[in-house]
Amino acid sequence: MPTREPTILATSGGYKPSRRVRFELDHLVRHAVELSGVGGAPRITNVGTATGDLPSFQRDMDEAARIAGFGMTHLSLFPMPNLEDMEGHLLEQDVVWVNGGSVANLLAVWRVHGLDSMLRRVWEAGVVLAGISAGSICWFRGGATDSFGPELRPLTNGLALLPYDNGVHYDSEPGRRPLIHRLVADGVLGETHCTDDGVGLVYRRTHLSEAVSEIRGKGAYIVRRSDDGSVTEERLEPRFLGGAPA
Repeated sequence: MPTREPTILATSGGYKPSRRVRFELDHLVRHAVELSGVGGAPRITNVGTATGDLPSFQRDMDEAARIAGFGMTHLSLFPMPNLEDMEGHLLEQDVVWVNGGSVANLLAVWRVHGLDSMLRRVWEAGVVLAGISAGSICWFRGGATDSFGPELRPLTNGLALLPYDNGVHYDSEPGRRPLIHRLVADGVLGETHCTDDGVGLVYRRTHLSEAVSEIRGKGAYIVRRSDDGSVTEERLEPRFLGGAPA
């Protein structure tokens, strides 16, 4: 059953290499399940809108879920919704996991189908919302994205379930940190919560509860604009969930 408190896990991780399949689910996905408080086999719906609901990736996710012992279904919107009652299905889940890709396209397609308002109601009902990259930025007011081309650009029309902005892949893509700082300095983005690869941020309602990590040595950050126009960056030390060394 859903947790009683609206919860979001926004991450730059969740997968790890595997010797037998393309990848396995790592500690951040498992933590999303833990946050739901479910006992036994959890029910997870994967939403792959950001890459056009690729069947090959859905098969990879099914294999990873099988290894983890999770029950996984998929909500697809291409070429049409694969579920008659999308909201009813999502309300029966323990976790909704959103994959990475184009957050701009994801938001546009969700809004065409009314999934944006459905997800708000699902979140308020206590189903854990979680995801990686585009599946992280979407829950915030906005962030920085490569949805429009190789050069990173601002995005400011997120779902705004969380009253902050978001930066992902903060340590692995060199252009992200300076762009986030510049956008915050210019007032394009407000307070921005950022994650290194392998790190996630847990929100209870709209409160940042903690940072967690599946890789040692990684960090989370809060970027703010001061009254004098300067930008500050506060590092948060994540709680290590277990997983790969740095």
